[in-house]
Amino acid sequence: MIRQYELVEKVRKYEPEVDESLLNRAYVFAMKAHGSQTRASGDPYFSHPLEVAGILTDMKLDGDTIATALLHDVVEDTVATISEIEELFGPKIAELVDGVTKLSKIELQTESERQAENFRKFLLAMSNDIRVLLVKLADRMHNMRTLGHIKKEDKRRRISLETLEIYAPLAERLGMHELKDELEHLAFEHLDIEAMESITARLHYLIEQNPYLEMEMVEALKSLLKDKKIDCEISGRIKRPYSIWRKMERQNITFEQLSDVMAFRIIVPDIATCYHVLGIVHQKFPMVPGRFKDYISTPKRNFYRSLHTTVIGPHNRRLEIQIRTRRMHEEAEYGVAAHWQYKTDSDNKEGSQYRWVRELLEILDHTSDAEEFLEHTKLEMFQEKVFCFTPKGELIPMPRGSTPVDFAYAVHTEVGDHCVGAKVNGRMVPLRHYLENGDQVEILTSKGQSPSPRWETFVVTGKARSAIRRHIRHEQLRDFRELGHTLIEKACRRNGLDYSERGMEDAAKILKMEDAAHLYIAVGEGRLAEEDVLRAAYPGFTEDARSKALPQVYKDWESNEHSVLPIVGLSDNIKVHFSDCCHPVRGDRIVGIRTPGQGIDIHVISCPKLDAYDQDDSLWSDLGWNDSREDKGFYTAELRLEVVNERGALANIASVIAKSGGNLSNVDIRERDPEFYVMHLDVEVRDVRHLTDILRSLRVNRVVSSGDRYTVS
Repeated sequence: MIRQYELVEKVRKYEPEVDESLLNRAYVFAMKAHGSQTRASGDPYFSHPLEVAGILTDMKLDGDTIATALLHDVVEDTVATISEIEELFGPKIAELVDGVTKLSKIELQTESERQAENFRKFLLAMSNDIRVLLVKLADRMHNMRTLGHIKKEDKRRRISLETLEIYAPLAERLGMHELKDELEHLAFEHLDIEAMESITARLHYLIEQNPYLEMEMVEALKSLLKDKKIDCEISGRIKRPYSIWRKMERQNITFEQLSDVMAFRIIVPDIATCYHVLGIVHQKFPMVPGRFKDYISTPKRNFYRSLHTTVIGPHNRRLEIQIRTRRMHEEAEYGVAAHWQYKTDSDNKEGSQYRWVRELLEILDHTSDAEEFLEHTKLEMFQEKVFCFTPKGELIPMPRGSTPVDFAYAVHTEVGDHCVGAKVNGRMVPLRHYLENGDQVEILTSKGQSPSPRWETFVVTGKARSAIRRHIRHEQLRDFRELGHTLIEKACRRNGLDYSERGMEDAAKILKMEDAAHLYIAVGEGRLAEEDVLRAAYPGFTEDARSKALPQVYKDWESNEHSVLPIVGLSDNIKVHFSDCCHPVRGDRIVGIRTPGQGIDIHVISCPKLDAYDQDDSLWSDLGWNDSREDKGFYTAELRLEVVNERGALANIASVIAKSGGNLSNVDIRERDPEFYVMHLDVEVRDVRHLTDILRSLRVNRVVSSGDRYTVS
């Protein structure tokens, strides 16, 4: 455990003017406050805030942040109060400690609604001072390093999943790649031990094949650049198992196809030298076509900058080389912490470094449901990017798989709401066209246009989806209001009463509603009976015998509650068929195609067969999965695998599927040769997540060369 004077000395090395008294007082106060408390490991509890402070000193953060790290748990875990912190350490430290304290309850939540609501508070607190998030990330880092001391496996898995879904993407958005990589690695160890061990074994085998490859390449680069009199630092590294796992899954490739398992970093004095070194490297080592990326001229949206290229190195191995300046390297390692933005401009939320925070807060403004907000936020944080341009040349980073509708909403919500068409590189394209790197996108708008519910089936950004859902809710509320108004007027006529707006306003007050409009909505939704409104509006009202004899008619506006299938948007008694071309499973983005006399065929939105129906919108039905309904059924997905032709391969594959909780219902071997054969499998799964887990397990299996879902084109 680091000593008091050692901590102060570490901070003084990079911030000579630090308030040593503040750090000393925070150290002593936290140590006394935590007293004899211990952690699951048996260590004194005070060792935790001290380690968190140590992580932040490695990032060279300011004295206020280090003091906050020392104090971050005292309010939650001891008798200390925020007012006491403010009195002893000042309002700024108190505000930071309070911000971190409010975030702490996000941990270890089992109810998704509570976790989502806490995450909303998380983003709000973070937007006030980014240092709150930096302390929280360091806190999570140390907790993950000591997670093995927690005995309950389900608790370890919950913490690891939360780390992978929330904290690691936030670290990536801040540009803190080293911290992000370690968080992912530590979480992966507890979430999928089998995959971790499989990839680790392959890494060890790769190193055993060429044990001196890293040293050979480093020496070759040093010698090459020394001859050119270029001052530089060169190092090599092995990609972490989780990064390998994600790339194999995302790009549907095998371990052997990865080109950046081993990467080399060249750090040079300035940007001009970056491009000079790139030319020298390409002259010496053959470049792999299509594997060059210039993140200096076009940075990632977390401001990561570097040149990436893949070359054929010693022993004919494909190796990635990254070329960057010292400043770029520090920004890549420490992200926002390297900028010291919080010291020079902590109140400026207009800078581009805070744009993503503002985008998330805009989603929060447009989303009424906490779980929906969490879903959209994960969409925003997880997906990789393509870079597109407006007609004026402005660069807009978008998630991979984005459409012109996503682009329109990224430009401005008003542009998205009134989008009627799009031109990509001067050519008209459908609104569900996938955008690619370098596309120039022009959005066509009309004041009379409003968002279509169908858009929700193909947009991928959280901002677009929340805006479309907001519009749909607004339209539904308008319909409910009109329906409720009509039902109340009819109830008045049935009972011989004179309808009046004034009477409805009075009834709304008696029924504790904001106004008559909310009262109409409640009646339209079926949450409030017309007779209850009449009793409130007309004292002494008794229901007329004639109205009792009339049948009550209602409309199910939200979903088809009587449908056997958990799908929203189906009419009663309509025939439904899951198409054989794409085999939809629960969780897929789906649409329905009406077939006269035969009902509805359900397709995955990416199904190639849908192109045949582009010209006739009347055949399309907007469908979705009813997540509120329990579904214990199984769905059949078709997989295509390339498998090593050896004895026991099929039994191996069947075992993997069974261990993952799936059921192999059919096998069709389509192609066979002495080394490989291609098989198509029908596998019964619960949902898309279950299917993804099975595919992951298959792809890392030794006998599987490649595997993916199969769709008839």
